[in-house]
Amino acid sequence: MAGSAHVTLAGTRRLQPPAAPGRPGLARPEVPLGIVAVAFTLAQLLFVRPGLGLGWDETVYVSQVSSHAPAAFFSAPRARGISLLVAPVTSWSSSTAVLRTYLAVLSGLALFLSLRAWRGLFPARVLALAGALFASLWVTLYYAPQAMPNYWVAVGALAGTACFLRAWADRSDRAALWGLTASACLMAWMRPTDAVWATLPLLVLCVAVRQWRPLAALLAGLAAGAAEWVIEAYVAYGGLGQRLSDASGIEGGLGWHVAVVNQLRALGGRTLCRPCTGAVPHPWDTAWWFALPVLAVLGLVVAVRAGRTTATFVPLVCGASAAFPYLFMIGYAAPRFLLPAYALLAIPVADGLVHLVTGPGGARRPAAVCLLALGLTGHLAVQYVVLEHTVSRNTAAHRDWSRTATELHRLGVRSPCLLIGENAVPIGFYAGCASAATDGHNADTTPADIERAAHHLPVAALVPAGGRPPAYARAWPAHRYGGLDLRVGPTVRTGGAS
Repeated sequence: MAGSAHVTLAGTRRLQPPAAPGRPGLARPEVPLGIVAVAFTLAQLLFVRPGLGLGWDETVYVSQVSSHAPAAFFSAPRARGISLLVAPVTSWSSSTAVLRTYLAVLSGLALFLSLRAWRGLFPARVLALAGALFASLWVTLYYAPQAMPNYWVAVGALAGTACFLRAWADRSDRAALWGLTASACLMAWMRPTDAVWATLPLLVLCVAVRQWRPLAALLAGLAAGAAEWVIEAYVAYGGLGQRLSDASGIEGGLGWHVAVVNQLRALGGRTLCRPCTGAVPHPWDTAWWFALPVLAVLGLVVAVRAGRTTATFVPLVCGASAAFPYLFMIGYAAPRFLLPAYALLAIPVADGLVHLVTGPGGARRPAAVCLLALGLTGHLAVQYVVLEHTVSRNTAAHRDWSRTATELHRLGVRSPCLLIGENAVPIGFYAGCASAATDGHNADTTPADIERAAHHLPVAALVPAGGRPPAYARAWPAHRYGGLDLRVGPTVRTGGAS
């Protein structure tokens, strides 16, 4: 089987279209891939906009390496890869615009490199279309410039799968082995459990066909990327088993949960669907999601007929594996969870679409080209509408957090300070305060500890307007602001507002 795979994959190199007469520069596959990557970066800066404030999860990751605010509670499922990725900016600047621009440029470069890894396995036009399809999804554009790990798992999976195929086809390709190791390391560095699911088919395939060098490269990358997470498990979480158990509990208990409809509900722009109730978005918003598996299977059929099954089947099965836990093992949804699957499935989808618009010998089919152009135009319009709605809604929410932080400063709650209660984590980051919780997934203190802290530093309890405050904060004066009652502790009351 290994030998046949070698022949099949080697044969795909002949699919690279020849250089156009008199225009040799366009024969380089890097040119169309570079155009896609640059357009992707510019689209992030134009449509997501650098001024979008930090979201809830982002404040947790950024606070770990920022001098702007104390580090927020770091729960068991999280990994520190994204914190270290943004550290070159957040360690010296509190500007969200600088951070967004940095991540937009970096994500564009990462997309280019991950697509370039497929050079020789598919024609440049297929890779460019695959990159454009993935990069134009609202969820990709929205999360690529954010301090969140999911996009980086996606590009790691995309590059790693290509490097695996190259290493399998050519045992002397040491660059592919190093690329495979680096990609696996990136994924595990960002989200260790996601890295395992995305690479599981590759690990099984290596054992099945006795490809030991790719197996060693994969395992070395996964081990290197997850090493810090595993060590931290023993240092701070009571061991690896306990950390995995805690992570499962925070995720709602991993098990058989059909979350397909939950993911559909989230496609309308809900960044977190938990609890996931409400109507499924308009069919226009979800049509692409139903078309995705159909087009991916079409790409596989095309590959079987062309005699290059392996190069299409592997990303397809890896994409399915990456999506499986988020479709069938958790009881809620977030669109970003499926980014690795979208990146991997883009390859067979693009190959199938290119086949639809070309005939024997590569001649174009005008009717098919027009239909595809109309379909892609409609698809882009839907993605833009959902993206604009998502950005506007979340920008408003982030501004509310910032304004609440400003009001707390006016009341005298300034660093060093402590916030507890409703949205204490993001508002605390905006205010430069530590945050704490006495219950829930982020519980890291007790009411007695908060009472003691309130006697020597500014403390505020954030309670929904008209809600019941914690027992220790009932005597604290309340200041109504927006939808919150800001209850400030005795130290603030003594110092007064400023």
